[in-house]
Amino acid sequence: MTTRASVQKLTYDPLARRRRIESIVSRTVIYGLLLIGAVVILVPFLWMVSTSLKIEKQLFEWPPRWIPDPIAFENYWNAWEQLGSIAPGLTFWRIIGNTLFITVLAMFAEMFSAAVVAYGFARFRFKGRDVIFFIMLSTMMIPGVLTRVPAFLIWREVGLLNTYDPLTLPAWTAWGPAYIFLLRQFFLTIPREMDEAALIDGANPVQIFFYVMLPLVKPAFLAIGVLAFQGNWNNFEGPLIYLNTTQLFPLILSIQFFQQSLSKEAPKWHYMMAMATMMAAPILVLFFMAQRYFIEGLNVGAVKG
Repeated sequence: MTTRASVQKLTYDPLARRRRIESIVSRTVIYGLLLIGAVVILVPFLWMVSTSLKIEKQLFEWPPRWIPDPIAFENYWNAWEQLGSIAPGLTFWRIIGNTLFITVLAMFAEMFSAAVVAYGFARFRFKGRDVIFFIMLSTMMIPGVLTRVPAFLIWREVGLLNTYDPLTLPAWTAWGPAYIFLLRQFFLTIPREMDEAALIDGANPVQIFFYVMLPLVKPAFLAIGVLAFQGNWNNFEGPLIYLNTTQLFPLILSIQFFQQSLSKEAPKWHYMMAMATMMAAPILVLFFMAQRYFIEGLNVGAVKG
C-alpha cells in the first residue's frame, strides 16, 4: 500500500529539480554567449552593408542611421566606374573574371590533389608511409612567411612573375596538409570490404577512388571545397607579391588599389563598403548553400546492413 511519504517522494525529487535548474542555467549561459558572438559578428557586417547604401553626406551623421534614406544602390556601380577611370581596362567584369579564374582553378586543384594524397595514405600500405605522413603534417608548423622569399625567387627564375601560375600551379601539389589529414580520416572510416567488393567486380584503384570513395566522403570533400574557395578568394598576399599589372588584379587587390587611389583626400567609405560587401557576399552565399554538408559529415562512414 502506497504511503503518503512515498507519494511525496515520487512527486517531489530534489535531485531532479536541481538537475533541471542546472540545465536551464547552462542553456541560458550558452545561448547568451552565442547571442553575444552573433552580435559581435553581425553588427560590423550590417554596418558595412548599411554604409554601402548611403549617400556621401550621410556617412558621418550622428546619431548614425542604420537604414539609409534614400537607399543608394548606384554606389555599387559608381565604385567600379571610378576604379575604371583610375586604372583603364580594370572593369567590373575583368576583375570578377580574374578573381573567379584564380579562385576556381586553385580550389579544384587543392580538392583533387588533397583527395588523391589522402586516398593513398588511407588505402595503400608502403614502406615509410607513417613517417612521410608525419613529415607532411609537420609542415603545418612552418610559418608561411618563411617561404615567401624562396618561392618568389624560384618563380622569378622561371620567368613566371606577373602571371597567374604562382597562384594556381602550387595548388596541384597538395599544399594543404590540413585538408589531406581531414580527408584521410574520412577515408579510414570506410570499411575495406567496399574496396574488395569493387575489385572483385573488376574495378581498378582509380575507378574505386572516383566511383566508390569520393561519393562516400562527399560531405567532407565539399566542406574542403568551401574552405579552399574562401582561402583563394581572400588571398591577398599572393596577388600582391606576384602581380604588378592592374589588368590582372583580382577583387581583393583591386579594393586595396581603390582605397589607396581614391581615399587620399576625402575617404569615400560608401564606395569602399560597396566593394567590400561584394567581396563578402559570395563567401556567405556559398557557406549557406553548403552548410548541410558539414552536418552530413558526421554520418560519413556509416554502412547500411
